[in-house]
Amino acid sequence: MKHMKQIQSHLMVSGTLTDVSVTGLVIAFCAISNNGDLDYAQHIFNYLPNRSAFIWNTMIRAYSERNKPIKAMSMYKQMLGFGVFSPNNYTFSFVIKACTELTDGLCGCQVHSQIVRLGWESYDFVQNGLIHMYVNCDSIDYARKLFDSSLYRDVISWTAMVNGYVKTGELEIARGLFDEMPVRNSVSWSAIITGYVQKGLFKEALELFNEMQLEGFKPNYAGIVGALTACGSLGALDQGRWIHAYVDRNGLELNRILGTALVDMYAKCGCIETAQQVFNDMPDRDVFAFTSMISGLSNHDKSGKAIELFLKMRDEGVQPNEVTFICVLSACSRMGLVEEGLDFFRSMNRVYGVEPGVEHYGCMVDLLGRAGRLEDAKKMVSEMPMIPDSYVLGALLNACRMHGEVELGKETVENLANLSLDHGGVHVLLSNIYASVNQWEDVAKVRKEMENKNVKKVPGGSSIELDGVVCEFVAGDRSHRLMEDIVSILLLINNQLRSLHFDDELVFE
Repeated sequence: MKHMKQIQSHLMVSGTLTDVSVTGLVIAFCAISNNGDLDYAQHIFNYLPNRSAFIWNTMIRAYSERNKPIKAMSMYKQMLGFGVFSPNNYTFSFVIKACTELTDGLCGCQVHSQIVRLGWESYDFVQNGLIHMYVNCDSIDYARKLFDSSLYRDVISWTAMVNGYVKTGELEIARGLFDEMPVRNSVSWSAIITGYVQKGLFKEALELFNEMQLEGFKPNYAGIVGALTACGSLGALDQGRWIHAYVDRNGLELNRILGTALVDMYAKCGCIETAQQVFNDMPDRDVFAFTSMISGLSNHDKSGKAIELFLKMRDEGVQPNEVTFICVLSACSRMGLVEEGLDFFRSMNRVYGVEPGVEHYGCMVDLLGRAGRLEDAKKMVSEMPMIPDSYVLGALLNACRMHGEVELGKETVENLANLSLDHGGVHVLLSNIYASVNQWEDVAKVRKEMENKNVKKVPGGSSIELDGVVCEFVAGDRSHRLMEDIVSILLLINNQLRSLHFDDELVFE
């Protein structure tokens, strides 16, 4: 900028600065260059006697690209009010970007009307920008109408539509469009992978991730994060490790999002030490990274370390969010740290400005219930500022089972029934409560009631990765080709447990 100011002074002395083509180059350097100064560009712009369309576009572009959409729109309105120059296709590409960042659908529609009136709608990058803008403003119908009427559809417009339907949860339509795409790129692959992950179709997401690579596309950050999420949910450790090796091999930056995805994947796949190593290697850690690590430690019976990490997070000035407190309160529950949990719960709003939600009350009911303080747990449920959900009442019901509190258990089930939440799992818990105090007649009544109401317990499921392939099992399903071998192994494990006097924890009957 020092040299540019010297050049500007020379141009002023020589009178050349009145030439709009020269002035445009000066403003372009100041406004757009990485070494420029946008405020200085605005200062020059304010005192210009003559301005060209190029200069207006440069200033609008600069504010749009610097994530200052309000300033970009203000500059655009000034250009319209000036009345000398009409916006062109370049102007609208930057204005649409500003509308997209503002997620202002009404403003976007007004800009679209001006585009049609001035005849710039047919330009591909203007049209793609409009489609992306409507998608970002949750106006998928407008985006689709524009897409269908388009005479020129490129990979950008196709990908925008796929991403739009993924955002609205319409995965079947998104997949249909994806399959129709004449040309795909890494962004379009990542969009559809993300869609499958969001729908919980993790196995299908990994299949798409592998297919993408077979077709010669290198996964980008979004695709890698989506695949790691799927690996963590499936327990597909080998594939997760391969993706981590791919990241290292290609020198991809371990940014917050990617680092957090790796931490979460390793923690969910049982490799908490590796998750800790990745976390320690992250150059920049935010609340999501800390929360993921705290959750992993808590789930691996390292609740003490989870609480220590929360305190470290606080000392580093990282503000916890709602999910962080769920993880910390769960850690306290597992360790039976009632007073510490109560302190964390009380500090949420008072210290951190986080309003406790129904999930946090559920954690506290679980904490108090596990510790045998059922009256306190019941009181917390009754004094909640919101209606208790199935998690809260389920935690109370589970505490009743642990401590043989039959009457409170029956009362809790009635509350669940009033909320239409008396599903199969609730009836099974109540049956177990009766069984724990040898009330077998009541056990039979609960089972009969389930039969009369046609209430069925949702079967449990599990998955295991073997030689890079994820195998899924559902309770009661005996269709696996190796089922006889599996049953034999389980019976062997049962016999070993019996010999060690673990009769109450039989694996297979």
